[in-house]
Amino acid sequence: MSKSDTILKLLQGCNSIRRLHKIHALVITNGLQHHNAVSTKLLNFCAVSVSGSLAYAQLLFHCIDNPQTQAWNSIIRGFAKSPSPIQAILYYNDMVFALVARPDTFTFSFVLKACERVTAESKCREVHGTIIRCGYESDVVVCTNLLRTYALNGSIELAQRVFDSLSERDLVSWNSMISCYSQAGFHYEALKVYDRMKNETTGLDGFTLVGLLSSCAHVGALNFGVHLHGIALEEGFVENIYVGNALIDMYAKCGSLDGALRVFNSMQKRDVFTWNSIIAGCGVHGRGDGAVSIFRQMLMAGVQPNSITFTGLLCGCSHQGLVEEGVEYFHMMSSKFNLNPGVKHYGCIVDLFGRAGKLEKALEIIETSPTPDDPILWRILLGSCKIHKNVKIGETAMRTLMQLGESTGGDCILLSTIYAGAKDTVGVSKMRKLIKSQGMKTTPGWSWIEVGDRIHKFVVDDKSHPDYNEIYHKLREVIHQATLLGYVPEESFINVAGLITEECLETSTSYHSEKLAIAFGLAKTSKGTPLRIVKNLRVCRDCHSFTKYISRAFNREIIVRDRVRFHHFKGGLCSCKDYW
Repeated sequence: MSKSDTILKLLQGCNSIRRLHKIHALVITNGLQHHNAVSTKLLNFCAVSVSGSLAYAQLLFHCIDNPQTQAWNSIIRGFAKSPSPIQAILYYNDMVFALVARPDTFTFSFVLKACERVTAESKCREVHGTIIRCGYESDVVVCTNLLRTYALNGSIELAQRVFDSLSERDLVSWNSMISCYSQAGFHYEALKVYDRMKNETTGLDGFTLVGLLSSCAHVGALNFGVHLHGIALEEGFVENIYVGNALIDMYAKCGSLDGALRVFNSMQKRDVFTWNSIIAGCGVHGRGDGAVSIFRQMLMAGVQPNSITFTGLLCGCSHQGLVEEGVEYFHMMSSKFNLNPGVKHYGCIVDLFGRAGKLEKALEIIETSPTPDDPILWRILLGSCKIHKNVKIGETAMRTLMQLGESTGGDCILLSTIYAGAKDTVGVSKMRKLIKSQGMKTTPGWSWIEVGDRIHKFVVDDKSHPDYNEIYHKLREVIHQATLLGYVPEESFINVAGLITEECLETSTSYHSEKLAIAFGLAKTSKGTPLRIVKNLRVCRDCHSFTKYISRAFNREIIVRDRVRFHHFKGGLCSCKDYW
């Protein structure tokens, strides 16, 4: 066996930087420091191995005469996954300018990972040009990494172009495109990718299902989620813990807590994410008692809770008014599990006291918290003041938000509603002037409803839907039926409507997006079919009252997911028991 072969064999068994130093000494004493295979192997260990050293790798790299592609790839790869990914881009630049070594599939993949981590969209475009010039525009590995980098830099259209340009697509590229859309918030588009995927007879795997189920969860596409669950059962993916967790999350966020519980109870293996998903699911459905029960099971199973566990648990206590239990678990975080409560946990406690009408205590929690200047806490308090029509503390919350420079049009509307409830037209007018003078914008309200295998989106007074004539005709009938049962629009919203522009608030004299979605669902589904609606804002009191009457008038279960929680309407009642 030659000396170089002996050194290479020693390097194969190397597992520490100290041992590498000894091997490097042997390399030098045997005059092999310029042996290409040996120097490349040394460099690769230092740059890539968890036991390596990037500083030492740099020394080795700069001792190599005319480093070839493999050596460049090692140093670029090492820095691409290091705390200094910008160095990977700098080495890539040196490689391109040196014109000695030619970039290959690995080079482009590693430098694109670095571009992704430093959000260098312009550099990604430059690398894209080099990819084309070097003839790798059809390389599925390179282009999959390229589209992922574009997407994570916010350039979804460019990612789609790269994907569409591929002459052949493997499962990884399809999964990447689904994941890109999902992570960027384009959930409907992610689901549409699957339609194309089926037409090209590409199989699927656990990653495909997790990506698609995540998008189903966000848009409330329960029917499609159930379809995916069926595929998971047929293909044997339900044993995959990640798929199981995604199914729990999908069912819970699509309004079927029973479905989430069935999946949870059927899982033989569970991790902390499994427990967190079902606890959070109980929380957003207002089942605080269920969240508490499952949390106790979690402890009995020996699973250590984390901060996310307590966020879901406290959320459930807040929505069900379990004040004493919520306070107990909040203190348990630090006393028993050595977890420091974050702003989300303090927000849950402020919400817990606020919803229960203990506004002075909620104010005290904010003022004694580690982050008394966090606008989230004050905004939660302002929302509680709206529930309990407390003008004084509402003004305190708004004044603080303005002092922090964090007040928004939505905050002004909240305080306006509080003023309107107190018949304070001067206060409402003041908020109206503030919105106009500051040029404040508010988030437009929208609602989604799944009918069949399609998601339909509506905004206030929407006439863009191709069936809008039928929808408005049905809505007038629905309003008439609700009125016969005693529905009366909320008076406070009418008062606000007279003083605040329509762009700032959906008024009760408008056709809210939720009402349009309900009318569409009633017109397009058979009797007795539950309606499931997703909103991006909190449901207003008028729509809440309206939906209760509709559930009774048409004998339908209507499940509404708003920004905060689920409302299950049935027989003229809501699961929240008007505690929301």
